Amino acid sequence: MNKRTFIDCMAASLISVFFAASALAQATPNKASQPSGAQRVVIQVSDAEPAKWNLALNNAKNVQEELGAKNVEIEIVAYGPGIGMLKFDAPAASRIGDAVKAGIKVVACENTMRAQKLNKADMNADVGYVPAGVVEIMQRQAQGWAYLRP
Repeated sequence: MNKRTFIDCMAASLISVFFAASALAQATPNKASQPSGAQRVVIQVSDAEPAKWNLALNNAKNVQEELGAKNVEIEIVAYGPGIGMLKFDAPAASRIGDAVKAGIKVVACENTMRAQKLNKADMNADVGYVPAGVVEIMQRQAQGWAYLRP
């Protein structure tokens, strides 16, 4: 192998390594926005069934117990028929309040609220709001959050 061929091979190798490292950096989720080692999960509830809400709340609690509440961020997003369980008089109202007190973020879709003619006075005082539940889930997944639909 002559000197010129050797230099060409080395240059090609370095360029390959650069592009591979660049692609890996782009594919790796940005962890700067989360605490070191923190896990994040977004849970979708779009069913009106109390059993689904109980399962979602149990899943969230179990994740906190397994990983430690300080080591995990959990957000439950309700939209469509599932939003009814976030009303102030819903059967799951006390469990929703307990979940929020335990550090679980529970949010209602404002698009669904408008469609169902609900306002914040109709809702559990402990919940938060997002403009669009589906978009919230999409954004969380794009940020590297795990997705769960019980």
